[in-house]
Amino acid sequence: MTLRVRQFGGTEADTANWTHHETLRHDPIFALAVGKVINSELQSMTLAGKSTLNRLEHCPEDVSSRENSRYHRIEHDAEAIETLLVELFLESYRKAPRQIIIDLDVTDDLVHGNQEQTFFNPYYHGYCYAPLYIFCGKHLLAAKLRASNLDPAGWGLEELQRVIKIIRARWKNVKIIIRGDSAYSREDIMAWCESQTGIDYVLGLAQNSRLLQLSQSIKYRASQEYSKKLQPITEFFESLFPASPDLKKDAAAFVDNSVWYCSLDYQTLDGWSCSRRVVAKVEYSHEEVDTRFVVTSLPVNKIPPGQLYTQKYCPRGDAENCIKEQKLGLHSDRTSTHTFEGNQLRLWFASIAYVLMNALREQCLTKTEFQNATVETIRTKILKLGAVITTSKRIILISISNSCPYKEIFATIYKRLSQLPCPG
Repeated sequence: MTLRVRQFGGTEADTANWTHHETLRHDPIFALAVGKVINSELQSMTLAGKSTLNRLEHCPEDVSSRENSRYHRIEHDAEAIETLLVELFLESYRKAPRQIIIDLDVTDDLVHGNQEQTFFNPYYHGYCYAPLYIFCGKHLLAAKLRASNLDPAGWGLEELQRVIKIIRARWKNVKIIIRGDSAYSREDIMAWCESQTGIDYVLGLAQNSRLLQLSQSIKYRASQEYSKKLQPITEFFESLFPASPDLKKDAAAFVDNSVWYCSLDYQTLDGWSCSRRVVAKVEYSHEEVDTRFVVTSLPVNKIPPGQLYTQKYCPRGDAENCIKEQKLGLHSDRTSTHTFEGNQLRLWFASIAYVLMNALREQCLTKTEFQNATVETIRTKILKLGAVITTSKRIILISISNSCPYKEIFATIYKRLSQLPCPG
């Protein structure tokens, strides 16, 4: 398949996007949503065109005075957008929580053109960006576009410090736990957390021969426990069936894996500045032994190893689901414009869309069948509906079919939106 690339570095998908936008800029619902006045003559309802958006994405750096420029009078404020994501999270709480958990994760945005700062990444098997995400639960706090040739933890500490500074300005006494996979168990991140009051971390740690050796005792105990559980089942099968090499494997299907945890004191030879608590998990089964490690600043007298691993570390996967929602439901990986700055802006557009969708889910869809729905489900079943719009000098009437299966959900959403406080 031959991929034709536009001169500015985007793909044919960009051409399709501009075509769609040229139609949607005349949509009365969009005009109504942004406060445009619409009437029966459809006056004053045309929204910004594709050229305006193109200038927003591609404002050249050599324009010294944008207010006097004919074509580049619009630009975005990157710092304000980054701050807004955190402030919207803070405003979603009526009062400060006692503790929050902040997740760091990275994903891939594959590209198919001549985009700036794209490199081949062998882990993701393609040319891509590697944006860094920071979440607290389902709330998005940061989405920083990065080149894929950076260290996986690149900009991690800087973004953490920026986000936490904004949070602490509002919530001075909130306890914060930093959570991430083994890419973030770096000395600078851990040392900074340890130097702060009320900040702890729970980070994955890559296994090595020394850690495996230190966890041999629980590996042995797990194997002994598993053998004791497997033996009576195997003997029962032997009494019923003829001897077979697969008999023990068949019996193992009825036996739960043995899982053991322990805490270790561990320090690398030259990378870590001090000894730290490492929690080891060994899961023993008939086919394999799975050993994993987590490094943490939480002391053992506050939380035992098994509870720390299952309750504090394992829920980290929820952040991956949030990223998946953004990519599949809101196309956050459509970073197909030529400039790096323009692609960062596109990522922020998708991020703001996710924030709005999550607010709709949390504020308006609780105790409904869509309270745990994905963004794509909400878009498909609630937002993408046909309607007849009737306009006059007095009213704008939006009529949805009486046979709509979700009209009660619409009524609930409208009622709850009407009850929400209106800032400003």
